[in-house]
Amino acid sequence: MASPLIIKTCYLSARHLHPHPHHHHHHCSFLFSTTSPKPPKFHSLKSIKMEGANEITEEAKENVNQNKRKIFVAGATGSTGKSIVEQLLAKGFEVKAGVRDLAKARATFSKHGPSLQIVIADVTEGSDKLVQAIGDDSEAVICATGFRPGWDLFAPWKVDNLGTVNLVEACRKLGVKRFILISSILVNGAAMGQILNPAYIFLNIFGLTLVAKLQAENHIRKSGINYTIVRPGGLRNEPPSGNLVMEPEDTLYEGTISRDLVAEVAVEALGLPEASYKVVEIVSRADAPKRTYEDLFGSIKQK
Repeated sequence: MASPLIIKTCYLSARHLHPHPHHHHHHCSFLFSTTSPKPPKFHSLKSIKMEGANEITEEAKENVNQNKRKIFVAGATGSTGKSIVEQLLAKGFEVKAGVRDLAKARATFSKHGPSLQIVIADVTEGSDKLVQAIGDDSEAVICATGFRPGWDLFAPWKVDNLGTVNLVEACRKLGVKRFILISSILVNGAAMGQILNPAYIFLNIFGLTLVAKLQAENHIRKSGINYTIVRPGGLRNEPPSGNLVMEPEDTLYEGTISRDLVAEVAVEALGLPEASYKVVEIVSRADAPKRTYEDLFGSIKQK
């Protein structure tokens, strides 16, 4: 039987390999990163059953909290939210999925292991409940919420404006420093002279959706939190085709993009200083050149 001393040594060497051990109950999965120049993908080396693991529980918890890489995703069961969760997990992040419907979430994320935690989070219910959901172990929040068209004409306002504002306020209370919002092109369509654009009219029939999103964007920009606001064109469920086009705010008034590519932009923005305090508009085009995310975000000026 292994002595606590050996366990501790083995634990520290694992920490040397990779600073974010996934520690839960009496199992410890040791991870190592590949040496590719891309953001590392993590592979489980082996899982070692540890006797006397209680000896290191507190120490392990402390170390995990010092190196937290847990991302809170609001609207995680939506089509874009689901893709964000899957891409974060694939990159080795831990994810806390904020959902309204637990049964739907369990069906959506049935195959995922201990890196995914599902919590109830309704953005319309005020910031205090969201503080509990986000908790002190989330280092960033990605907001991919969206109302479902229905009879409630105030739904877009409650979700896309007040809900997002609640999420920002919860981040302020918790000291979460990074916020990424999935918004939409044409939110400022009126100011762009696009008031007669069919897309602007269509998207605003549902209770001024774009106006609600714009109000939320303005709140984020005044909040002092390091934000990236991603405004995609028309969302498609098909796999990405063509290359990403990224433009400054209030530039694009047409075009479409795959939800998976929107999710990729949000996930890439997390780790890039070039994405800080920026509003970007994105579509994909067959004739666009292939560019790195550093280059794309770097080409957009902060306002």
